[in-house]
This record gives sequence, structure tokens and C-alpha cells, in this order.
Amino acid sequence: MCLAVPGRLVSIEGDDPYLRSGKVDFSGVVKTINLAYVPEARVGDYVLVHVGFAISTVDEREARAVFEYLRAMGELTELEEGGSA
Repeated sequence: MCLAVPGRLVSIEGDDPYLRSGKVDFSGVVKTINLAYVPEARVGDYVLVHVGFAISTVDEREARAVFEYLRAMGELTELEEGGSA
């Protein structure tokens, strides 16, 4: 099943809005994510990530709730084992 997963943006690389990427922390797993679709995203924001692209920003409460649902359903295994977000 493909779904978007929230994570906290911990760093940003690049100034060009179309080429920006960032390190996103998914509850302890950090991955490099393309930020082209979220030019408004800043370090500390939570972003919703699908297949390596941040597709929107979300508030922290919503991000934490989604992680709790995924954890309860046992759907974090792939992410925790190094799968793609």
C-alpha cells in the first residue's frame, strides 16, 4: 500500500525552489526528501512525504496522530527497516 507519511524537516539544502531537498526525520529514521512542492516549508515544519517528495505541510499534532495510527496498525515496519517514504 502506498501512502504519504509525515516527518519533521530537520535541514534544507539548496536555494533554488525547484532543486531544494531536505533531511526529514520520520520518528528516528532520517531520509533526504525533495522539497520542490513545498517552497514554504522551513526547518522544524512537518511535511507529508510520498515517494520521496514532500507534498504538503501539516501541523505537528496531525503528524503525531498519523504516526500513532500507523504504529498501532503495524505499518511503520517498512519505514523503520529502511524502506522509502
